[in-house]
Amino acid sequence: MSYSPILLVHICGGTLGLLSGTAAMSFRKGSLRHVLAGKVFVVSMLTLAAAAVYLAILKHQTPNVVGGLLTFYLITTAWLTTRRRDGETSRFDWVALLIPLAIGIFNWVYGLKVLRGGANSVDGVPVGMMLFMGSICLLAAAGDVRMLVGGGVLGAKRIARHLWRMCFGLFIAAGSFFLGPSNRPLRLLSEVGLGKHLSPAIFGTTLYLILTILPLILLIFWLVRVRWANASKRYLVPGD
Repeated sequence: MSYSPILLVHICGGTLGLLSGTAAMSFRKGSLRHVLAGKVFVVSMLTLAAAAVYLAILKHQTPNVVGGLLTFYLITTAWLTTRRRDGETSRFDWVALLIPLAIGIFNWVYGLKVLRGGANSVDGVPVGMMLFMGSICLLAAAGDVRMLVGGGVLGAKRIARHLWRMCFGLFIAAGSFFLGPSNRPLRLLSEVGLGKHLSPAIFGTTLYLILTILPLILLIFWLVRVRWANASKRYLVPGD
């Protein structure tokens, strides 16, 4: 089967993004390996998202356009959070927040319209997932507004903003790969001649579901750890 160059870029970006994102979450935060894996992850995910939007526009796949734009927004704002000093913002942030705001409103309005019409999915995407993603987008937009009005984010809040946006971007990529149409892992491995040599157990829906939600589990773990570490430092009494 032949692939278009943009599709190959999309597949390679997604594969490298999943691998580098997993590595970045595994390495000690702030270490050289974490920083290097993070840089590869950012470039890979931005490439993945840009290619996804381009392909979705050509194929008139609105959900994929939305998913690509959201991924691009999350990774970009997460990256900018670590590149800036504490409390630093720019006019770009006011423009960027329009993306999650528009997507959040669109997902809720369109999702409720579909439900009223008696359907429960759109182009294979469950309405429940649309409403969930819409809620996440609105929370992200609210976080942007709070950051801008409050004069930026500091300390643990800056780390938390970086973590949850990176992890949620990885969650979107994992969901698209493992739970996308036509069993993408099996299809890709079969086309390179490896699928028939592997156990059918690794192509089950249960395993794919676990791999998809794993970024969310790690997201919760790191957010709790960051908040707990910050609270410990705040209330630590010298000499205890």
